[in-house]
Amino acid sequence: MKRTIIPYNPDLVEIARKRRNKSSKTEIKLWYFLKDKRMKGYEFHRQKPLLNYIADFFCHELLLVIELEGNSHFPDKDITQEKDFENIGLTVLRFSRDAIFKETNTVLKTIETTIEEIENKKKPQKKK
Repeated sequence: MKRTIIPYNPDLVEIARKRRNKSSKTEIKLWYFLKDKRMKGYEFHRQKPLLNYIADFFCHELLLVIELEGNSHFPDKDITQEKDFENIGLTVLRFSRDAIFKETNTVLKTIETTIEEIENKKKPQKKK
């Protein structure tokens, strides 16, 4: 299967690296469930440059972005970012930082369900 190439701003690589070294408690908590292919066997990356943004979490195989909302995010910028990601075929999930701590199981179930939906779309359709 051909791997989709997603452009990114090379100036963001060093910024992303620094962010990975200064993760918030929320990012650390969600990363625990995503790292080492723990989420249904898929590889996720933290602080991944995509286009002119840095995604909190990204799975290339699924073209899935997971964003955490909080004080450092701006709603208008989030909407623009989400549209830009969707325009190049990425699926975007967005969770509040509170949800990561207070509704962890619901967040994980939402991620799992989204992965299953993406998997089902990728399966070849049987011809009748």
